[in-house]
Amino acid sequence: MKDILLSPAVAFLLYVALAGILSGVGRVLAGPGRATPLKSSIYASGEAPPTRPAAPGYRPFFVIALFFAVLHLGVLMLGSSSLLPVAGVYLVGLLLVLVVLILG
Repeated sequence: MKDILLSPAVAFLLYVALAGILSGVGRVLAGPGRATPLKSSIYASGEAPPTRPAAPGYRPFFVIALFFAVLHLGVLMLGSSSLLPVAGVYLVGLLLVLVVLILG
């Protein structure tokens, strides 16, 4: 019996039944709702809505993502290399790439 209850399909069905029962009990306890203009308005914490979009595009995200990808992979490469002059050249190149990404 224990193995049947722990099988994914039976556990999922039990969870769905329990969630349905709890949702039904919650609807009964909540009582009837009344539509008001305040309930259907957008909540902005008392502030005026912004006049420009919050995220103008994906470009800032990709610049930051590329910065951290270059930084982490560069440090991983430097950490796994030995102290040779080539590692210094690699470090200078890594710093140049990061400066270009920062400045834009």
